[in-house]
Amino acid sequence: MNWYEKLNEYFPIEEMKSKEHMEMLLKEKGDVYHKDEGPNHVLMYAEFETFIFIDYVFVSNAARGQGLGSQLIEKLKKKNKPIILEVEPFDYKDSDSQKRLRFYQREGFQHAQSIGYSRRSLATNEESPLEILYWSPNDEGEETIYKQMKKMYEDIHTYKDEEIYGKPYQPVDEVLTYDDDRDIENIYDAIDEKNSK
Repeated sequence: MNWYEKLNEYFPIEEMKSKEHMEMLLKEKGDVYHKDEGPNHVLMYAEFETFIFIDYVFVSNAARGQGLGSQLIEKLKKKNKPIILEVEPFDYKDSDSQKRLRFYQREGFQHAQSIGYSRRSLATNEESPLEILYWSPNDEGEETIYKQMKKMYEDIHTYKDEEIYGKPYQPVDEVLTYDDDRDIENIYDAIDEKNSK
């Protein structure tokens, strides 16, 4: 199974870029968009001057629990830039969702409380709300993370979208919102409270 098939099997269709899109990014934006692949993992990420965006990270079932995910994150942390990623909203009834949340908590990632993110899938035409998680070596605020997400969305997610998909993704201001007064239940407190019962 090649790298794209592994990602395609693991991630929901509404979150997947086409193979053509990803190959075009690797070829035409190879100074920014990277693939780190091994027998048990695929990591796709964009490294900008001031931050890193993890597009996809896949660790095979055979390698789960062996610290491979932590090693991949640690390699990126050594670049000493904020690391941003997007994940499906957490479902506390889903054990995979809980494991994913605990993994990112252990790695020091925070949930961006003030950033709203919802984009329409060109594959399904359905709105997909996503959560933004970030790790910051220098305590960058969420406003900085928001600006970095906007840059990533315009440079990576929507790169040549009309050429590839025949239609464009939504403009960035429809997809990403920033509200420092946004009143969202703190998901880390919620899961900690649930686990302490």
